Amino acid sequence: MDNTMKKVRLGVIGFGNMGTGHAGNIAGGRVPDMMLGAICDISPARQEAARRQYPEVPVFGDAGEMYRSGLCDAVIIATPHYDHPTLAIEAFRHGLHVITEKPAGVYTKQVKEMNAAAAQSDRRFGIMYNQRTNPVYQKLREMIGKGELGHIKRITWIITDWYRPQAYHDSSTWRSTWKTEGGGALINQNPHQLDLWQWMFGMPDRIFAKASFGKYYDIEVEDDVMAYFEYDNGTTGEYITSTGETPGTNRLEIACDMGKVVVEHNRILFHRNVVSEREHNRINKEPFGKPECWECSIPADFSGGPQHVGILQNFASAILRGTELLAKGEDGILGLTISNAIHLSAWTGETVDVKHFPDERFYELLQEKIRTSTVVKKESQVVVDNSKTY
Repeated sequence: MDNTMKKVRLGVIGFGNMGTGHAGNIAGGRVPDMMLGAICDISPARQEAARRQYPEVPVFGDAGEMYRSGLCDAVIIATPHYDHPTLAIEAFRHGLHVITEKPAGVYTKQVKEMNAAAAQSDRRFGIMYNQRTNPVYQKLREMIGKGELGHIKRITWIITDWYRPQAYHDSSTWRSTWKTEGGGALINQNPHQLDLWQWMFGMPDRIFAKASFGKYYDIEVEDDVMAYFEYDNGTTGEYITSTGETPGTNRLEIACDMGKVVVEHNRILFHRNVVSEREHNRINKEPFGKPECWECSIPADFSGGPQHVGILQNFASAILRGTELLAKGEDGILGLTISNAIHLSAWTGETVDVKHFPDERFYELLQEKIRTSTVVKKESQVVVDNSKTY
């Protein structure tokens, strides 16, 4: 908590798609406790774009130079994925608060190093898990925490409304390769859902997965995934995602002792048993008897919540007033571990122990993927070349 600050001066690292959005929200006054302190991008073209759009804001071409400038109290890292931990570690060393875009990184080994640097610092550390601001998921998490669902038997999340055509993959040289992005659907589109999964249901204990790499597109990373999760308490899970389906689906279904919950179209429908299935099974004497079931629409704010602006305001409030972070940066390793475990299982055909995830083995296999990469994008393919853009 810093009682001397009136507003948090935020430095934006990476003036690409996400960075420009964050800068616009802050400059537009949508984050009351923040002001735009500086912008950094190693691309001269994007530096010039930042200067034109925000002539009063200092622009840097080197993150270290911006860190040393004294113009920022905190930074948001909105760069290609591999750079997130490196830039965060350096920022902590300069005494800055840090919030990083998702994912926390590409592999757990580097994210553990980032978390260790955060632990050695007295600075605030956040991650842009903006879906945690959605009241629908907050309500569902509250229901689970209060035991209103009883024992959860099965979780199925079909999240295939991530359609991305070939033109998307060709839009930047850093997209959709092991070397520069570190994965496909799991590392790019799905970090929010993987975070929400562990945030609501806890971490699975084992994962077995199948994935297709370049099934629909001329890419080397995954574009179609089916994963099976196991918990020691008997709960099972299915996670299905793809960037090759349109129209896609976003449906979360939870089978539990108290019935069934379906989250779809940002609504919660609870098919609620009057008595739990286990209790009904104990007392029922009819061969085909079922417990009475009510169809309940669970009240929640269906607006989607404040999203990115909400996370930034919460982060600023944590710095200024010591309030609790909604999305702690250290949590980033949890969803990433699930992502890495799915990749590892798909690569090896093995069931992966999530509790004792083999960080070094995953890292070595990823390095092999990078070394044997065969996808080379020609300049003519690239619509916007920001392969070196922060």
